[in-house]
Amino acid sequence: MNIIMTDTLSCKDRGLQYGDGFFTTVQIKAGQLALWPLHIQRLQQCQQRLGFTAFNWQELTDYCVEVAKIHQQAVLKVIITRGVGGRGYTPPVNVTPTVTVSVSEFPMHYTQLSQTGLCLGVSNIQLGHQPLLAGLKTLNRLEQVLIKQDAMQFSDDDVVVMDIDNHVIETSVGNIIVYKEGKFYTPKLDKCGIEGVYLKHLAQHNLIKPTQIKLEQLLEMDAVVVCNSLMECMPVSQLGEKAYDLDIVFGAIRKLNNKVQS
Repeated sequence: MNIIMTDTLSCKDRGLQYGDGFFTTVQIKAGQLALWPLHIQRLQQCQQRLGFTAFNWQELTDYCVEVAKIHQQAVLKVIITRGVGGRGYTPPVNVTPTVTVSVSEFPMHYTQLSQTGLCLGVSNIQLGHQPLLAGLKTLNRLEQVLIKQDAMQFSDDDVVVMDIDNHVIETSVGNIIVYKEGKFYTPKLDKCGIEGVYLKHLAQHNLIKPTQIKLEQLLEMDAVVVCNSLMECMPVSQLGEKAYDLDIVFGAIRKLNNKVQS
């Protein structure tokens, strides 16, 4: 397995040519890789479902652990491509995957947003359906690029993203957890969307039921939370004209976190 600490790839790399790869984004806390076992599980799931050759996961782990040690708080990103080979779409039989590891600054504005809450708009871009890739964090992120371009016209912190059946799926940066009458729910991701590591982490300790959610139902929830590996649990204060009671939202977050810590 190649580990390339560089911002450049061969122009023939399949990750560049076809988006033939996958990635994960890890929070570094006090020199440690937060939730690293779940990130490895995510990478392994992608590797298996996309038919990549087997990896030496311990080698990758050891490398990333060493990279993280010198950072107090930062963002580590691992990108794995199928490597260089083949002119067309057909993956070559003998190819060496390429792994790049990079570190960037932690988004410090998350601290303020965790106190004031996110204001959400609704994206005009809808996600298509591809069950074979649903849940995976592949390099094919053009829908998300379009969503971010569309979101630039809004003054909101983020946008809710729906699929072509008008079901709520996620936001542009994270998974959605909703709270209603003492119970937690999250949008089903069987046709599209990304199953986030932090959502999986919370679901290991809390009962969070995947279900189909319409926008009008989202507006009727007692609380809405957005989560990912960097922001963890982020309260939503407003969706369009709907304002959520932050006392209830913070209470829901405490309930989620209490189960994790117990």
